[in-house]
Amino acid sequence: MTRIAVSALALALFATPALADPVAYEFDKSHSNLSFAYNHLGYSTTDGRFGGWDAKLVVDADKPEASSIELTIDTTTLDTFFADRDKHLKSADFFDVAKFPKATFKSTKVTKTGDKELEIVGDLTIKDVTKPATLKVTVTTMGEHPMAKMPAIGFAGTTTIKRSDYGMNMYVPYVGDDVTITLHAETLAAAK
Repeated sequence: MTRIAVSALALALFATPALADPVAYEFDKSHSNLSFAYNHLGYSTTDGRFGGWDAKLVVDADKPEASSIELTIDTTTLDTFFADRDKHLKSADFFDVAKFPKATFKSTKVTKTGDKELEIVGDLTIKDVTKPATLKVTVTTMGEHPMAKMPAIGFAGTTTIKRSDYGMNMYVPYVGDDVTITLHAETLAAAK
């Protein structure tokens, strides 16, 4: 969920145009994926994804700390590739999507931690519970997109949260409390 799109802020850290205006980036959903994984009884890792999400990314190349990301996730689009499990995860035992159809992440701080690494801290809200979450971001590539011929950023962002922090504690500790969320994203500068 959170791992999200925030990573593109890396552009701000690696591009250095003089006095550049902040740039908004749009996500290429056909080449981006928001996924999650958790341990099942110690025997396996269960994977899933959210098919519906939107993000707003603004990169300030002169002041990376002023860059920002906001992510809205449609929890009704949860998909673990097994219909009965999806139905249970969408129920009041877990996401309660009828009552809470959206989850959000909003960045509050961006820090460069390596040549192509960022740490993005933000507020993650699930089921009206807001907790801090930290995305570890690796910029995979940035520059002119070879097909679109416009500025582009590719990145991967990951965070691990405790589902019990958000009122989803059924079967803990047998089914893992830790959930790893990963966002793989390809972004393009928004048309002006």
